[in-house]
Amino acid sequence: MSEPNFFGIPAPVALRDIAAWADAEIFRGDENLTVSGVAPLEDAGQGTLVFFDNTAYLKKLEETTAAACLVGKRHKDKVPEGVAVLVCADAYRSWAKVLAKLYPEAMVPKEPSSNVVSDHAIVDATAVLEENVGVEPGAVIGAEAEIGSGTVIRANAVIGRGVKIGRDCVVSSNATVQHSVLGNRVYLHPGVCCGQDGFGYAMGPQGHLKVPQVGRVIIQDDVEVGANTTIDRGANRDTVIGEGTKIDNQVQIGHNVVVGRHCVLVSQVGLSGSCTLEDFVAIGGQTGVRGHVTIGMGAQVAAVSVVNDDLPAGGRYGGTPAKPVKQWFREVAALRKLAERGDGS
Repeated sequence: MSEPNFFGIPAPVALRDIAAWADAEIFRGDENLTVSGVAPLEDAGQGTLVFFDNTAYLKKLEETTAAACLVGKRHKDKVPEGVAVLVCADAYRSWAKVLAKLYPEAMVPKEPSSNVVSDHAIVDATAVLEENVGVEPGAVIGAEAEIGSGTVIRANAVIGRGVKIGRDCVVSSNATVQHSVLGNRVYLHPGVCCGQDGFGYAMGPQGHLKVPQVGRVIIQDDVEVGANTTIDRGANRDTVIGEGTKIDNQVQIGHNVVVGRHCVLVSQVGLSGSCTLEDFVAIGGQTGVRGHVTIGMGAQVAAVSVVNDDLPAGGRYGGTPAKPVKQWFREVAALRKLAERGDGS
């Protein structure tokens, strides 16, 4: 059986066009040379484009047989003869721009019938859908929901009563959205659960009394949420995800959380209720953040850390509990030396 090709082979593109897309300069090579695909360094061949920005792969760069390579200025002389060189300020960012041009369907995959409401979908008569909304088989759209033009609701997704979704969004298969307001160009990957109850109980010896959660989820423009991530609605105010924020798979966001603009949350991050992330915060995978703390603007937290207290803006933190990375590294080094003594003295 032949291998499936989910993303078609692009039409040949001249090197000068690749350079324009990538904001790059042709350092070496014929501007009329054509590229018709991409590949990793070790698998590249005639007609393929590669990129290099990690010195761990320097040997693979030196052995590549690609047609052309996107590379930063300091590594341009490492590209072997016979390979055209495109010099750019940030090779990975330029690579992303070129891929978006060559494979636009990989950005937000849409089927040919993306603007059709399937006869096998269930759309309440009171729901309001603008023109060019696509609803795939098995999807359910509740009463008084509003969905903007260009948005696609994938198979078996469920949109609850009164939910508002902006334009050019994608709600992927088996996602559920309730008690939520989504901006434009929001992309929810498969299995996202958005707007369900937050975890709120008045606990005591008589048992755990459920506290009704009466807030919403507000997701601003250009947010992307990875597969199987959960975003709880607010308890007595809104859970908010700021514009441009990117959330990986299997992230848990508790009730009343406020995530600022252009934040990055990597897989299995857990944000406890009522914590606040200011703009441009980045948190590594499997890190937990205690409730009611604030992480300042631009702060970075290493993977597998625990944030128990407020973290000032702009710093780099890690460990359990999270602390400035230099202090954390010193503590780890001291512990290693103690262990190496063997006698505990």
